[in-house]
Amino acid sequence: MPVELSRFVEGDLDAIADYIAQDNPTRAVTFIQEISAQIHAVGKNPLIYQLRPEIGEGARMAIVGRYVILFRILAEAVRIERVVYGGRDLLALLQQEE
Repeated sequence: MPVELSRFVEGDLDAIADYIAQDNPTRAVTFIQEISAQIHAVGKNPLIYQLRPEIGEGARMAIVGRYVILFRILAEAVRIERVVYGGRDLLALLQQEE
């Protein structure tokens, strides 16, 4: 399925890269590449990821290290809502989107 990115995703990825780059700029680049690859994988097979109704209606989650990709399956696309540290309040993050 095609993948759409919410208005938050670019900022999320920039913040992750900036945080990691403080200690290891090279790793920041490779980690963002890993996240991008996982986003691509989500688009190819979104139904393999478990529904997470406690986070939000239709919410699903893919994990990359300590970070999560929060997404929903729409009629014609997979919409990536957020890419964030997994320890954050995920419910509150998805409610910002609505």
